Amino acid sequence: MFGEQTGFGVRLEWGEAGVRHLAPLADAVVIVDVLSFSTCVDVGVSRGAAVLPFRWRDARAAAFAAERGAWLAGERSVGGPSLSPASLLSLAPGSRLVLPSPNGGTLCALAQEAGGAAVFAACLRNAAAVGAWLRERCSRVLVVPAGERWPDGTLRPALEDLLGAGAVVNALGLSPSPEAEGARAVFRALRERLPGVLAACSSGTELTERGFPEDLTLAAELNVSRSVPLLRGGAFVDAAH
Repeated sequence: MFGEQTGFGVRLEWGEAGVRHLAPLADAVVIVDVLSFSTCVDVGVSRGAAVLPFRWRDARAAAFAAERGAWLAGERSVGGPSLSPASLLSLAPGSRLVLPSPNGGTLCALAQEAGGAAVFAACLRNAAAVGAWLRERCSRVLVVPAGERWPDGTLRPALEDLLGAGAVVNALGLSPSPEAEGARAVFRALRERLPGVLAACSSGTELTERGFPEDLTLAAELNVSRSVPLLRGGAFVDAAH
């Protein structure tokens, strides 16, 4: 089929449709949701916590957390652990956190439902670590920039996720499809200006206006983390340790 990017070691496709169509063809699926799901996963996992992704932010999330003996991340505005990377800097080793995310959490669930492929979370902070780990173990990797949503619910491709996906492709070193190569080219062109680019893009502007500039600072840090978040038993843990 023309949309399968056949013959390449690294494929790239956006969002839910990308996971549904291409995850069955991969050994590993890498979810990239820079602002802020996968950055939160990296921050939590690098501190020795287990992060449990969840699709919905409602009573189902509370029940899910209670069943698994985990904390539930709340809204950014109320304090405590949330979908704010800065709020997770004090997570204790061994803690368990349910992280509801309509974008990243949904993609993780879909990737698991596709069957077979291992599921990873990557961002700018850990792109090199995830890429190096997979390069030694997998020959078919699907990189999925999550994107955001327009008010009508349709996918809005997001620059920050394209950059994060390009950073992963850059680190993988496997033969990229043209789609993956394009993301890598964008990352290479902008890698020296990541803090400014993230702050000025649509998603970054929204975070600043909502009062979370520290989240942008954390998300724009390139390759500062060695964590390799692998979804195992419903929770992201560090495959590198």
